[in-house]
Amino acid sequence: MKESEIKINISLDDNKVPEKIQWSAEDAGEVNQQSEAVLISLWDAENQNALRIDLWTKEMKVDEMKTFFHQTLTAMTETYERATGDEKMAKDMRRFCHYFADELNLLKDIKKK
Repeated sequence: MKESEIKINISLDDNKVPEKIQWSAEDAGEVNQQSEAVLISLWDAENQNALRIDLWTKEMKVDEMKTFFHQTLTAMTETYERATGDEKMAKDMRRFCHYFADELNLLKDIKKK
């Protein structure tokens, strides 16, 4: 069996607040990439619960975090639909993602791109 490794290095300040997030996935050709935030969810099948790691640097701006969350929610919706085939719930989730973006005034930013 082939294995693949994703490395995430977090540099912390004296108060253990992330200052720098760096990641590598050599199989994908990504080495020493910089990031301002990371959200990781892992499924613990034995205990039937999700384990999370949510980190962001001091430099992460609030507006960037809002956009990051919107994009993450949108991507999770696509993943949910592919994984479950539940089109009805995916449609409801897309509706929420649109509401989320609208409430945070992200739609104007999305339309610009």
